[in-house]
Amino acid sequence: MLTTARLILRRWRDNDLPAFAALNSDPRVMEFFPALLSEAESNARAAGITHQIEANGYGLWAVEVPGVADFIGFAGLNRTGFDAPFSPCIEVGWRLAHDYWGSGYATEAASAAITDGFERLALDEIVSYTAVTNVRSRRVMEKLRMTHSPSEDFDHPSLPAGHPLRQHALYRLHRRDWTPA
Repeated sequence: MLTTARLILRRWRDNDLPAFAALNSDPRVMEFFPALLSEAESNARAAGITHQIEANGYGLWAVEVPGVADFIGFAGLNRTGFDAPFSPCIEVGWRLAHDYWGSGYATEAASAAITDGFERLALDEIVSYTAVTNVRSRRVMEKLRMTHSPSEDFDHPSLPAGHPLRQHALYRLHRRDWTPA
C-alpha cells in the first residue's frame, strides 16, 4: 500500500469491480483507447492487475480518496507488454473515473508510484506513453518531470496502420533526474 497526502494506493477489492467497469465503459475515460471494455473484459483486466501485484509486489494499485470515494481508478507501475525500441521497461500509468479529473489525483498517485519504483524497487528508469493527441495525460507526464524526445515517438504495435491512436509519445524519467516530492 502507498499513501499520499490525499490518496491511498492499495490492493484491489471485489467491491472495486463495478466502479472499474463503469470507468472502462465511459467514452470520456476511454477516449484514447481503442475500445470501451465490457464488464467481463473489465473484470478480466482487474484480475490480471491483481495477479501482477501478487506476483511482483508492484502493479497498478486501486486508488482511494479516504472520506470521499473508495475507488476512483488505478495508478502504478506496469511492465510493458509489447516489443518496442525502449522495451523491456517499467511504465507508470493511471486511469481515473471522469468525476475525479482535474483535482491533481493522477499526478499525485503517479508520483507515489514513481517514488516507490525508484526507492523500494531500485529502478533506474520509468517510462510513460500515450497517444500523441492525449494532451491531458501528456500534461501529467510533464508535471511528473518526465522528458519527451519526439525522435522516440513510436507506432503502438497493438494498433493497425492508419489507426488514429497508433502514434504514441514516449516520456522518460531517470532516477538520476528524479527528486523525491
